[in-house]
Amino acid sequence: MKKRFGSQIFISLILLLMYAPILILAVYSFTDSTNIGAIRNFSLDNYVTLFTTPELANMIGGSLLLALASSLLATFFGTVGAIGFFYSKKRTQSVFSAINQIPVVNADVVTGFSICILLVIVFGMSKDTFLPLIIGHTVLSAPFVYLSVIPKLKQMDPSLYEAALDLGAKPGYALLKVVLPQIASGIVSGFALAVTLSLDDYFIATYTKPATFDTISTYVVNATKGSQTEIKTALWALSTIIFVLVLLFAIIMNLLSNREVKEEAGERLA
Repeated sequence: MKKRFGSQIFISLILLLMYAPILILAVYSFTDSTNIGAIRNFSLDNYVTLFTTPELANMIGGSLLLALASSLLATFFGTVGAIGFFYSKKRTQSVFSAINQIPVVNADVVTGFSICILLVIVFGMSKDTFLPLIIGHTVLSAPFVYLSVIPKLKQMDPSLYEAALDLGAKPGYALLKVVLPQIASGIVSGFALAVTLSLDDYFIATYTKPATFDTISTYVVNATKGSQTEIKTALWALSTIIFVLVLLFAIIMNLLSNREVKEEAGERLA
């Protein structure tokens, strides 16, 4: 009983340390305070500034387009890689697994710097084309999509694909109609994770982005060094919106996952 009580206190403290700063920031985003300290009057000025300032709107729109483009590419490559891994021989699987772990555990600053050297200096790509930035975010996110899809493939009955081939289906048709529906939730989770990683990344964007373009992360870092109070406090509102959207997505994905587990359990009982 004491161990259980102690573990609950420990978990509560961890959750408090994780979410208290975000909640404090969210509270201050609905006030006219210019600094974290004394709470002043309730106000929506930060949200008005966020959506009416052209500089902020362009930055957010550009970041979202970058996140969607790179995440679609990362989802494609990560899913294809996971499927190829799943149907490969064991020796090939071990090589795939080792290669995929390198960008996951590697420091972002090293990844960003190496991508900049390879694409910009060696291959002569111009940063103004956005290609180095998109490739960099794709390289960052694809291994995490791979890790999201692999568990779903392992849960799938491999005989379903073989049965479809035995019944006369072509490999491509069997992949679309049998395999992809079984791993759809993993693909969606991987895509969402890729979007989050793109929006959160700072180091790769710093080394590969055009000089006149800012992502949310690079803009926030630069804004905290400036003196425009309205911009700083508007970023509190942006952080709150991002947190709420991520929280809603996590809740929806958990509900869908629980529903899927219940349906599978019901089918087994039937």
